[in-house]
Amino acid sequence: MFHKLAQKIDQRHPVEVVEAHCDIPCGIYDPHQAIIGALTVIRMVDLMEKLVETHSGEKVEFHNSMARYVAVKEEHAELTKHEIRVIWGDFIKEAHVEQYPQLHGLVHKIMQLGSKARQTADRETALALLDAVNEFAEIFWQIKGKETKRVKAPYSVTEEIVVPDL
Repeated sequence: MFHKLAQKIDQRHPVEVVEAHCDIPCGIYDPHQAIIGALTVIRMVDLMEKLVETHSGEKVEFHNSMARYVAVKEEHAELTKHEIRVIWGDFIKEAHVEQYPQLHGLVHKIMQLGSKARQTADRETALALLDAVNEFAEIFWQIKGKETKRVKAPYSVTEEIVVPDL
């Protein structure tokens, strides 16, 4: 009965229908944090390699610094995966996958590379993670109707990153 009453009210006083893509429709998604996470993984691998070259493994300082670099590498590899999962789960729709059929494979690749970056201290893996996240960022910004450009990161790791051309 209530449903019929609501239908009659809606017929006389129509309400604009809105749709939300997530729990809280904030509309703010950006792969930037995933890019920063991937850059941090590269930086930690570089610092780990430098530490091995310059310090003896016998010193407490070596073990302390290495443990910290590994912890940060792990955290940021997982952060990268998390940020991509959130965009994938909350923002990407079936129409986007139809338009960009490589999205499924690309997200899976990022998840695997993020895990491998956690398991290893391999710079090539870290670079591959950044490349995959950059590819995802290009697609993301295309979906949002924004042009992108590649710029050198303004950090200790100066790899190219994808940014919207605003």
